[in-house]
Amino acid sequence: MSASGGTKAIVAALGANLAIAASKFVAFAFSGSSSMLAEGVHSLADSGNQFLLLVGGKRAQREATPQHPFGYGRERFIYAFLVSIVLFSIGGMFAIYEGYEKIRHPHELENWYWPVGVLVFAIIAEGFSFRTAIKESNELRGKLSWAQFIRRAKAPELPVVLLEDFGALIGLVLALGGVGLALLTGDGVWDGIGTVCIGVLLVLIALVLAAETKSLLLGEAAGLEDVKKIEAAIVDGRTVTGIIHMRTLHLGPEELLIAAKIAVQHDDTAAEVASAINAAEARIRAAVPIARVIYLEPDIYSEAEAAKGPDPAATPGGPAPHPAGH
Repeated sequence: MSASGGTKAIVAALGANLAIAASKFVAFAFSGSSSMLAEGVHSLADSGNQFLLLVGGKRAQREATPQHPFGYGRERFIYAFLVSIVLFSIGGMFAIYEGYEKIRHPHELENWYWPVGVLVFAIIAEGFSFRTAIKESNELRGKLSWAQFIRRAKAPELPVVLLEDFGALIGLVLALGGVGLALLTGDGVWDGIGTVCIGVLLVLIALVLAAETKSLLLGEAAGLEDVKKIEAAIVDGRTVTGIIHMRTLHLGPEELLIAAKIAVQHDDTAAEVASAINAAEARIRAAVPIARVIYLEPDIYSEAEAAKGPDPAATPGGPAPHPAGH
């Protein structure tokens, strides 16, 4: 997933949310609608979230240092995780609290045309932002379903913006429903109920984002398609005759670490093995350009040793078979 595509979607979402937040707070001031206040805080939190994603993307571009030899690519994962926390605490929990208070102490809406007009404007603006995120995502999604795309994407920005915009659109519909029922019935409780529903929706989206970004922070392997390309690139059939075992790890959305023990012929010279490793690294980088760090360890393949199975002491945390079977 390219960083440029994610940045375009983030900027579009940031501009839309700043305009929407201002309009919602104005509508709240004139109408006293708790849905408008909750939606205003939601849009403000979303704006802060998009700012965090931009900061994370910028900081991730720093060069590697002796203290951080693999670079700062995971900063994008960290800031995406912070987004889920902000969305949960400021967006979701505030909305639930505000809705609960409105249900306990309902009051009639004033100047109803303000919240209705702002909600219509917000739906249009959020729709534009959501359309941009969908367009950018479709260029990378391929044949994956939307759920698979959100689950498997290594770059967190587009999935975050997609879920935020989707939640915002559903929240706006809930807010419009709450305001509409409050106007039709003359009972402000409906405005509070709509606000609580918005809060619950935001909490659920925040939990999904937290789970996905936590997985990225822990360290995810390369996708199956990239693994197959790497395996095909390593083996040349002459000096490198096979892969004994291999591990991959995303150091960042666009940075991949590859460590593999490769089988070589027992009578190959050191010069021949070194040349074969250099050639294999070149083939890997040509097949999978995001492969930035590659460690290939030559060994003599032994059927007897292979029959013993994986050695728990060989890999930190115990044996972890690769998805591709290595």
